Amino acid sequence: MAPAFNPRLLSRKAHRWGAIAVALPFLVVIATGILLQLKKNWSWVQPVEARGTGSVPGVEFARLLSIAQSVPEAGINSWADVERVDVRPGKGILKITSQSRWELQVDSESGAVLHSAYRRSDWLESLHDGSWFHPLAKLWLFLPSGIVVFGLWLTGIYLWLLPYQTRRKRASLAAADAAGEASRSGARRTAG
Repeated sequence: MAPAFNPRLLSRKAHRWGAIAVALPFLVVIATGILLQLKKNWSWVQPVEARGTGSVPGVEFARLLSIAQSVPEAGINSWADVERVDVRPGKGILKITSQSRWELQVDSESGAVLHSAYRRSDWLESLHDGSWFHPLAKLWLFLPSGIVVFGLWLTGIYLWLLPYQTRRKRASLAAADAAGEASRSGARRTAG
């Protein structure tokens, strides 16, 4: 004879094995997520944004490259070494991020280097979404982990609500028994 289906047991097993399966990827997501939440408040993660003097960029790209080449830590020799250039007209700066994740903040009007520091937030973002490990890790490791975590949430809610449901069922049965007993004793009194 096959054992009876027990949703509580199945939910507990799914919860336990799901938690074991996603423990490491979920730890990576949580740790990097916490650090990314602090990126604007902690210069170790992302350099603090400086303020420039102008609002309209007056530095040409050829001059911007020579300014970037003048900072040896950035390791920029040509445009191939530049990952991106962000223009922030409201702050009067141009942000140059090198392939080696070094960030330069240049005054958009004068061309002066306002700040130079290592930028970890892009690396943390790639760890957070799984792309640092392998391009397919996002889809084949971190996405299934997210789905399993959602399942853990569902089974956790079920396991959390189960005692309340059991108490309600017991109280309902006890009330029904008490009502039945009262009607039976009332029937005996009227008959006797």
